[in-house]
Amino acid sequence: MKKIIYMMLTGALVLSLAGCGSTSNTANVEEGTTEQAVVESTVAETESSEVEITEEKVAEAETLATKVIVDHAGAEVEVPTEINRIVVGNTLPLASVLTVYLGGAEKIVGLHPASMGAAKSGLLSEIYPEILEAETEFINGTEINIEELLLLDPDIVIGVGAEQAQILRDAGIPAVTVSVSNWNYDVVETYDQWISLFDDIFGESELSQRVSEYSNQAYADIQEKVSAIAEEDKKRVMILFNYSEETMSTSGPVFFGQFWCDATGAINVAGDEEGMGNMTIDMEQVYEWNPEIIVITNFTSALPEDLYNNAIGGDDWSTVDAVKNGQVYKMPLGLYRTYTPGADTPVTLQWFAKTVYPELFEDVDIHQVTRDYFTEYYNIELTDEQIESMFSPSRDSASGLSN
Repeated sequence: MKKIIYMMLTGALVLSLAGCGSTSNTANVEEGTTEQAVVESTVAETESSEVEITEEKVAEAETLATKVIVDHAGAEVEVPTEINRIVVGNTLPLASVLTVYLGGAEKIVGLHPASMGAAKSGLLSEIYPEILEAETEFINGTEINIEELLLLDPDIVIGVGAEQAQILRDAGIPAVTVSVSNWNYDVVETYDQWISLFDDIFGESELSQRVSEYSNQAYADIQEKVSAIAEEDKKRVMILFNYSEETMSTSGPVFFGQFWCDATGAINVAGDEEGMGNMTIDMEQVYEWNPEIIVITNFTSALPEDLYNNAIGGDDWSTVDAVKNGQVYKMPLGLYRTYTPGADTPVTLQWFAKTVYPELFEDVDIHQVTRDYFTEYYNIELTDEQIESMFSPSRDSASGLSN
């Protein structure tokens, strides 16, 4: 059916993707064609034709069942109740979140090259090696090739923009928009809302609920400690989101960087840039801000030593306080790039707090926190080398982002 509808699409071999939807609807489930209705219909047909009702026929009927969910763009989407083949679009963290949610990556048959790059460079492929079997050729940057997508025979596509999701649905492919911005880039709340939508689609995941509880508790504990810091004593932090020979960008108040600073009692030096998200800057702006701490994300291949050695773009960082005092740090790379919401969030919260205020959180052994977290929640015994690599990511952490 998908391929028949595809042949009817004229000139639509390539579908341009935009960002995620930003409406404020929360996910909920409505009754569509339920399993019971389909099974009862099948039973009625078999009774009228005097065909024996077998377990196989009941199972076949159940696979045809669907339900209606509401995605983060407010669209009612009919999805199958049995989902075995998932393609993840250009909402890049979702492949890692879904892997943890489902307890494995066997059902993920397609994901973005940038998601695959993080999986290969981080812990995801070591813990869930089946993720490496997923295809990436169906998407290039922000463009989906429908012909390649149909070859993957997906039961559902998760993580595309609202307009593009509708086009895919018109082509017979259930497609769901998952927002990164509906909750003002609050990492913990956004993760919770993703999990709520996944619950609607797949059923509930006990593990993900426990991760959410731990994240909220870690956030509350940190807030309690940093709430006593006087405004004039708060550390001034710059998030270096991207840095190369061509560009430099940071997080304004409307992006995830603001959350990390607010959550840990720090001041985002770009926080007064009203309405700004991921904003392009230059060295003159850095000099004006003169941050005390610089945190580099894994959405860039830049490393702290590049700033210490003035190795990029001929820029001179030597007079910036963070560089003079050796306070430039690379964010961890766990199951995904930790700047975004994800299963690593509770560890990242504690890492960020300890990085900004080491004296206040001197009792936090971040390596032990990480070891205990992965053992308790994932039943994974990380080696010392794996933990060290998580907190010392290489340039490969940004692999695939140029595709």
